[in-house]
Amino acid sequence: MKRRALLGLALVPGLLAACSTGEGATPAPGDGDLPAPVAIAAVTIVSHPSLDLIYEGVKEGLADAGYVEGENLDIRLENPQGDQSTLANIANTFANGDEDLYVAIATPPAQALAQVITDKPIVFASVTDPVAAGLVDSMEEPGGNVTGTSDQIPADAQLEVLREIVPDLATLGIVYTSAEVNAEVQARGMQEAAEAAGIDVEVATVINSSEVQQAAESLDVDAYWVGNDNAVVSAIESIVQVAEANGRFLFTSDADSVARGAGASYATDYKAQGVQTARMITRILDGAAPADVPVEIQESLELTINPEAAERMGFTLPESVVEKAARTV
Repeated sequence: MKRRALLGLALVPGLLAACSTGEGATPAPGDGDLPAPVAIAAVTIVSHPSLDLIYEGVKEGLADAGYVEGENLDIRLENPQGDQSTLANIANTFANGDEDLYVAIATPPAQALAQVITDKPIVFASVTDPVAAGLVDSMEEPGGNVTGTSDQIPADAQLEVLREIVPDLATLGIVYTSAEVNAEVQARGMQEAAEAAGIDVEVATVINSSEVQQAAESLDVDAYWVGNDNAVVSAIESIVQVAEANGRFLFTSDADSVARGAGASYATDYKAQGVQTARMITRILDGAAPADVPVEIQESLELTINPEAAERMGFTLPESVVEKAARTV
């Protein structure tokens, strides 16, 4: 039996108890019986490590709350690999399904689900600006059936670290996906921060990951910056190749790109964001209405560096940056 999470209505405590103490239920470690069975369908936009970590974190956080996959949790993940028509088909399939709650990892999946599902909860993760994306009325009062976690990272904080690494930074290159609202918002924020600091900015937009290398090669800059842009991050090796060939530093907004060859990042802990998202999911499964659950910003930011990658780009990371790094690849 699947539990129905009715929007705007709290579940009756007695009914919860009756559903969760049925015959054969497996006790949660140190916390009595498992919660009532629930079905969740999730969708991401493309495969890359940061988004994969969010999904892992969601499942881990749900397990911590007593939702055990294969016992009282039925959860599945769909991935359109960046194809918008496939994403729309997935969203329509979800809309005709009988899951209790939906999880959207990144902005395009959240928008696709919100367009076709209005009667069940949608919880998003890794959405930079859910207001600009049209997902919620405000961060404090979402106002509908959608809420979740944001991966906003202050542009000026990232730029400060980048200027420590490249002190004579005069021109900054930004490659972003024009079709993603979150990517556009981040790019605009970084462009404004850089120009306020007297740095010239060159921008190249792409439609999909196959265009990333050509876009990077079109920019004559001192360094590149890449935000939490799903299509660009999925092809980050293309920019790494251009940066190494031309002696330009590559700074990113996700730590996994550093492991893949970027020089440094000031980034969200995506596994932690997944766990945080799971806590929001649990609140909603326990009866909270998404309209009343404020959007949360994942606040733990960490500096990750890759000294060897920096050397291949022609840069030596200063000791001040090395000392601040939470992780060295």
